[in-house]
Amino acid sequence: MPVAPVLIVLGIALVDVVDVVGGSGMFWLPLLAAGPALAASTNGHRGVLCVGVLAVALGATLGAREAGSGRELAAVLSALVAVTLASALASALRGRRERVLAAVRSVAEAAQHAVLKPIPKTVGPFRVAVRYSAAAAEARIGGDLYALVQTPHGVRLIVGDVRGKGLPAVEVAALVLGVFREAAYDEPDLLAVVGRIERSLARNLGPDDFVTAIVVGHPRAGQLEVVNCGHASPLLITASGGVTAVEATRPAPPLGLRVLVDEPPCLEILPFAEGDQLLLYTDGVIEARDPAREFYPLAERVARHVSGDPEHILSAVHDELLAHVGGRLHDDAALLLLRMQDGTEPVPSASEDEEKGAAAVRGPEGRGDHESVPVASRTRPVAFDADGGRRFAGAFSSGAGR
Repeated sequence: MPVAPVLIVLGIALVDVVDVVGGSGMFWLPLLAAGPALAASTNGHRGVLCVGVLAVALGATLGAREAGSGRELAAVLSALVAVTLASALASALRGRRERVLAAVRSVAEAAQHAVLKPIPKTVGPFRVAVRYSAAAAEARIGGDLYALVQTPHGVRLIVGDVRGKGLPAVEVAALVLGVFREAAYDEPDLLAVVGRIERSLARNLGPDDFVTAIVVGHPRAGQLEVVNCGHASPLLITASGGVTAVEATRPAPPLGLRVLVDEPPCLEILPFAEGDQLLLYTDGVIEARDPAREFYPLAERVARHVSGDPEHILSAVHDELLAHVGGRLHDDAALLLLRMQDGTEPVPSASEDEEKGAAAVRGPEGRGDHESVPVASRTRPVAFDADGGRRFAGAFSSGAGR
């Protein structure tokens, strides 16, 4: 029932009656067209027609009692009928567009579940929390990507950001995630997984396209393998509450730009004990600006909300991020947090380790070229306290390994 338009029509009719009784001679009846015009924005075409019929009936009744020519009254009533019909047509078209938009949103939601599959809260020895916000409020998916799979070679995950926006970025994100999910199961070596993605992108990307990504593997208890391809450095939250930025020992170019360098990406070994947490994110988080053009200080804010519950940390950080930008992000933002629950995950046998090492010697492309790939063993990266200050510098040891 179009309550507000009906009240407007009745109010205009009442004002006209009072004005006629007072003898001022004001003519208010043309304003009755505001009723059906307003109903077109809030109701269906049937509601618009009902309001229009009411407006025409009141206009004819009141106009017959007022002094004036019959031609003026006919002009007013004709205008009311024309506005009513035009408003009913506009309302019908609006309803059709809303139905189309609802169908498109349902398709977008299905695409999101197909590309960015929901991640369970517990995967292997990890508790997992995810937050994703598309820059467009109407969109369900953008150019940021993430996936986490449990494989015979341990839990593996990827977080990345495709250059550009819109449907082309979504297509590239779907391509990267599809290749990653296949390679994560097939390849015993994490660098081989990255190599598979690189080769696929080389065949399908344009000359100016690329994907920044960080790929993480958990091959055995007590450590993570990290390959950073031009992506933002993840944050390590230790069991004691310290927040450290895991800087890459030797930064690698983004995926799709491997042809610009001769060296393969570096595999980093990161100690990861019970109670430790690793936060991966996209640049839409750290590049978010407030009205004063200040970047969002992610490390500082994470240090304020450290707890044993990944969901609590990400909820607090996500809420602060939206408050920082005034409620509307200008770029896609993804956050994924891992927490090591306990040491119940079975440790691979010695034969499995030997097979993994032999596969690594063949190089990230899976060929027997005996290419030496650097492996970095990390101890303490740059750290932040709760006030955002750095506490100590990183120390690394690297050498030719795989």
